[in-house]
Amino acid sequence: MKTEFVTSGRRIYQQVVEKMLKLLDSGEYPPGVRLPSERELSEMFDVSRPSIREAIIALEVMGRVAVRTGSGVYVIEPVSVFADSKEFSPFELTEARVLVEGEAAALAATMITEEQLEDLRSAYRDMVRENEEGNLTSERADRKFHEVISRATQNRVLVSTINKLWDIQGQSPDIQSVHKSVCKKDGQKRLAEHKAILQALESGDACAARKAMRMHFSRSLNALHDASEAKAVEVVRREVSERRKRFSIDRLGETTGF
Repeated sequence: MKTEFVTSGRRIYQQVVEKMLKLLDSGEYPPGVRLPSERELSEMFDVSRPSIREAIIALEVMGRVAVRTGSGVYVIEPVSVFADSKEFSPFELTEARVLVEGEAAALAATMITEEQLEDLRSAYRDMVRENEEGNLTSERADRKFHEVISRATQNRVLVSTINKLWDIQGQSPDIQSVHKSVCKKDGQKRLAEHKAILQALESGDACAARKAMRMHFSRSLNALHDASEAKAVEVVRREVSERRKRFSIDRLGETTGF
């Protein structure tokens, strides 16, 4: 019987999932190919067969493999649940993140391990370093911070959903623009918001974690409203300017010979 050890606050099957995803993404096991047997995978990753079963379930939930009874596990073409993500408005995305990540933070506060807390502290220190270097618009440490929280929920559906919400954000020019403007405006406030989330998780306070996460997104929502209003004002200003040119006395004088 294999003896397994949990490292970096992650369960064994989660580590196997990460390794298998790298193999799938590299093309070593392209869509349509059957994966090695449970026994072979157990030997390949040096883990128990129950851990392999858990990893396969996780990959199936992610839409990366299909289990065919009596035949085996097959790699399938990944299909984005959010294929039409460019049609989502920045307001819809931010609202979804408030709802999903607010509750994820509350759940994580009751589940997070000391190893994950250290990962969260490390991500926060990276954000502080980016701030000091003037790199206020980087999303690397920010995303790492939120991903640690999602993993701490120990809920694979939440982890997958939050990752997809981040991917949508990366594909939305409007969201990217607002995110950068918010970060540039007040780097210290951004750090304070994340520090409040970290402290709530350190104290295991679910209510405080939920509130801190929602407050963090409230600034983005306000910035979206400001940007939307400014854009609307600019459109009206352009229309009025064009109308003035079109229906000006000077223009009428030129065309009629007055």
